[in-house]
Amino acid sequence: MGRYIIRRLIQAIPVLLGATLFIFAIVFALPGDPVEALAGEKRQDPTVVAIIREQYHLNDPLLLQYWYYISGIFLRGDFGQTFAGVPVTQLLAGKLQVTLNLALVALTLEAIIGVLLGLWAALRRGRATDTAILASTLLLISVPTLVTGFVLQLWLGVWLKQAVGTEIFPIAGATQGLKSYLLPGFVLAGTSIAYLTRLTRTSLVETLRSDYIRTATAKGLSRRRVVGRHGLRNALIPMVTYLGADLGNLMGGAVITETIFNLPGIGNQLYQGVYLREQPIVVGIVTILVLVYILANLVVDMMYAVLDPRIRYE
Repeated sequence: MGRYIIRRLIQAIPVLLGATLFIFAIVFALPGDPVEALAGEKRQDPTVVAIIREQYHLNDPLLLQYWYYISGIFLRGDFGQTFAGVPVTQLLAGKLQVTLNLALVALTLEAIIGVLLGLWAALRRGRATDTAILASTLLLISVPTLVTGFVLQLWLGVWLKQAVGTEIFPIAGATQGLKSYLLPGFVLAGTSIAYLTRLTRTSLVETLRSDYIRTATAKGLSRRRVVGRHGLRNALIPMVTYLGADLGNLMGGAVITETIFNLPGIGNQLYQGVYLREQPIVVGIVTILVLVYILANLVVDMMYAVLDPRIRYE
């Protein structure tokens, strides 16, 4: 296992370099001057502009700029500074925590609701319950996140508060702890819940058709033990794979959700960074997201051996 982890970490280096270079090149190619964008419509002193461009190596070729940036990350752990002189790590510290909290709440809701609904549908395959769950997931996939967010804000945030006389689901800000993330977490995970429900149902239905399931049933084992110990455990492998990959998707796709619920996360910061051509901010956020993807996939691969002892890493 140790050798496998080391190999995966070494393999992650070119992935990290390729992703950050790609994003760096995209931001570099955007039209407009990032230094002039700092002043808005006001005209800046040419001397000040020249000093800023020299300080941030904006006059250098793309690859040289990228080398300054990536060497700072690997050699000093320095993600650079914004064009306003604020360290990127300081800027993202609190915002990253908000987005990470949101993504973890969304992932938890996704795992619980998606697996339970998929299990329920699989055990009632072909019945009205199965049909209703599949129809609900199709509706959830079809409705845009923007619409889902505003509708749930109105129903659960406004109307429910008026009905019971107290706020159960906050609709803006992140000042009430875990409670603040429940509604936006469900909105963020909505599409993923639908996909995981369908994946769980399909995987479990196929597993329950296997010969070893028939053998376990023929031995007189209870339905609960057959499904829980033999069926669900083997069906969990594709679900764990999906959940591991989805953590990065949830963090990267939180822009709309954070905007709807006014959460001060990295989603809004990423949008502002692209708009102002702040390469350190954009590449810093992308670097963090790539690292999340890599670590999540590594954890998923390690869990395979737990779920299926036949898997070995040599």
